[in-house]
Amino acid sequence: MFSRMLALVSASLLTVATYAVAADLRTDHPDTYVVKKGDTLWDISARFLNKPWLWPEIWQANPQVKNPHRIYPGDVLSLKYINGRPQVELSRSMGDGPAIDTIPLAQVEDFLKHMRVVDSIKDLPYIVGLEEDQISVANGQLAYARGIPDAKAGDMYAIVRPTVSYGRNHRGSGEYQLRSDDLNFRGDKLNGTNWNNFWKDVSYGRAGQPDYLGTELREMSLAQVTRPQGHGIETATLLLIGGGADVHKGDRLVPVEAQPYDLQFMPHPPKQQAVVSQYTKFRVIGVPDNIAAAGPREVIAISAGKLDGVDNGTVFSIWRIGSNQADTIKHKNWFTADHDRVRLADEYEGHVMVFRTFDKMSYGLVMDATKDIHVGDVLKHPDATR
Repeated sequence: MFSRMLALVSASLLTVATYAVAADLRTDHPDTYVVKKGDTLWDISARFLNKPWLWPEIWQANPQVKNPHRIYPGDVLSLKYINGRPQVELSRSMGDGPAIDTIPLAQVEDFLKHMRVVDSIKDLPYIVGLEEDQISVANGQLAYARGIPDAKAGDMYAIVRPTVSYGRNHRGSGEYQLRSDDLNFRGDKLNGTNWNNFWKDVSYGRAGQPDYLGTELREMSLAQVTRPQGHGIETATLLLIGGGADVHKGDRLVPVEAQPYDLQFMPHPPKQQAVVSQYTKFRVIGVPDNIAAAGPREVIAISAGKLDGVDNGTVFSIWRIGSNQADTIKHKNWFTADHDRVRLADEYEGHVMVFRTFDKMSYGLVMDATKDIHVGDVLKHPDATR
């Protein structure tokens, strides 16, 4: 009896899921689509679905196809119904060229190749001197590093500079203050720290507990060890061989990663989302170059990372948090009105797709937006309606 009920429940859930995906097919979807050079997976998904993040629900690559998760120009995508469920199947062509990207590479390339986030810069090796005791050096010149005693001739390093430190300060009663501190070459905070407004969220911890999210590093150049330290010399000699930026004393070193990023992913809803109260702890914590707001196809930093179950391809909706308005209509006395505040509805602003994750934060690309995106905006499930 139990097995029969379980089967009925499973069938019911499958029917609901099938209906949900079918309902999200665009009314003008193509039956077949030939992939073109310049396409992105997000754009192709949006041709078939009102919600591109549901693509994994309808993707059914032909098992005969090599590398079924990669789509190339010239490939043919066909929409079919299997047991009443919409599926997109791929037929491989003889087309040439690289696989299509999930999102436009040119719009995120700088954040993939030249930016990274670390938990701490305290123990990173650093540049302590420059060729001929200059103020700065560039490609083809030498720099001297301290902190890599085991480096060997030929080892490669990226020379990086701290730019921004992200975090939150708890204020008690669930209030906290988002912060993004501009840093100098030592990693110390500059004057004019960018403090953002207070935001309400009862899901956070005790008062006074800082929540450090990470320090952003910008890659300035690549360098190769030409002479290891030793024989009385306390630094390793580095030859600058890549990157257009000047290198200064105090810049840090990190080993060159063989494959620091990956663009082979599919858009999908969050696999898990930490909901403790009405809101999650996931927020927009930074916009490009500290400008006031971000729009479509611009990069934002968010306070959700690998430790939160976020991976490449995760899609969130972005919302402006509704304010608490004093009811000055009901109360003529402002002080009385201030004690009778009305919670306004959150305002939908757009969607963001994560393309690079770190432990406690990530970079995402704004895929669509009806309003400007600001620091402090909250992230929710992409299907959220309120």
